[in-house]
Amino acid sequence: MASHDGALDTVPLRDGRTLEYAAGGAAQGPVVVFHHGTPGSAFRSPPLFAAAAARGLRVVSASRSGYGGSGRDDGRDVAAVAADTAALLDRVGAERFATVGWSGGGPHALACAALLPDRCAAALSVAGVAPHLPDEFDWTDGMGPDNVQEFGLALAAGPAYDEMLAAHREAFLALREADVRSARQLFGDLVSDVDEASTTPERVAFLLANVAHGLAPGVGGWRDDDQAFLREWGVDVRAIPTPTGVWFGDQDLMVPTRHGEWLAANVRGTRMTRLPGEGHISISLGRFDAMLDELLDLAGGTW
Repeated sequence: MASHDGALDTVPLRDGRTLEYAAGGAAQGPVVVFHHGTPGSAFRSPPLFAAAAARGLRVVSASRSGYGGSGRDDGRDVAAVAADTAALLDRVGAERFATVGWSGGGPHALACAALLPDRCAAALSVAGVAPHLPDEFDWTDGMGPDNVQEFGLALAAGPAYDEMLAAHREAFLALREADVRSARQLFGDLVSDVDEASTTPERVAFLLANVAHGLAPGVGGWRDDDQAFLREWGVDVRAIPTPTGVWFGDQDLMVPTRHGEWLAANVRGTRMTRLPGEGHISISLGRFDAMLDELLDLAGGTW
């Protein structure tokens, strides 16, 4: 069985890849699948695990394909996460689950809700990306300049894009925990004032370690995430049958408010939570108790 202290484990997949994951929280109990951001890796947050344990919940979180110790599924779409998640659930002995995705993990939580409806009891997107639909809304409006540049290059998917990802990876891996004290040292102009104010040195160290582990093997996972967001997801989010919540703040420079508004308006039966004065980091790292309570409420209790 998997360790419940956040130690990394692996599960073999049918196509020959290996999926890296961590488990934490209660040793037994209902399972919550946490989908990490972009870039990132298996989310091994002690505060998240403590909040889960207090509620008798287990948390499992995988490094998406191409990140950390998870083999790359080159060219994957958002929908591909459902099969990997089903294999992970089988590995930890869970038939039913609830799921939450933060930032780039948001679409992947929604995909699991859409494609594993018999197993998924509830889903929550926290500051999550919406589908790229330029005829419906300006996808990058309100993003910090670094994200506008990244996704502009991602649409072209040429050499300049790969060079940018490689340069960002090199910069992340060159950082040392002792020298990084603020979120802006990690994410530059994507960090709003409220996000900067909300990040303790411990949270910054956690984010650095999470991203650095994810990028250790290269930029494949990051590239595949970006490309998957901009293409057809392989998921009809308008037809998700699972009880779903959408959280977003109005000070988010990574995934602007319009993304959350679009999801809330288009995911059937969504419970929308707009959090005034919250940014991208502040809405997540300090709200694990509230996230888990939201999942429990959406599911009508434990699953």
